[in-house]
Amino acid sequence: MSAMSPLDTAPVVRHNPSTMWDSTTNGHSQISVAQTRQLAYLSGQIASPLDGSAVPETIGGQAELIADSLKAALQELGASTDDIVMLRIYVVDGTTERFLEAYAPIQAMLAGTMPSLTVLGVQSLFTPMLQLEVEMVVRVP
Repeated sequence: MSAMSPLDTAPVVRHNPSTMWDSTTNGHSQISVAQTRQLAYLSGQIASPLDGSAVPETIGGQAELIADSLKAALQELGASTDDIVMLRIYVVDGTTERFLEAYAPIQAMLAGTMPSLTVLGVQSLFTPMLQLEVEMVVRVP
């Protein structure tokens, strides 16, 4: 039996092969391997204030609310940002500028962890006021 490396016991092992584009410059990994028996799949989170107030008009404001929801989900699972395997970000009328504005609060929430990530431009979401939706897959510790 061979000795385990520190990577063998990490909750999620990140890979960025030299044969693929270096996505670490944008704060995510090409491949994330979860060392787990359970994964949690979080439904798409939207900017829905719990107090019933209006949805923020800016995509950045919506992203801040969504980042709070993602943090709450991690807490509910007893997980941390290190346990995030995958994020999918849906941006209405996606442009590079809108992608960057949407990603900034989420990247801040990630606190340097680099899960696998897909960002998609879409025509619309559930209601016209929504500009952003984020799904998350998390390793349950």
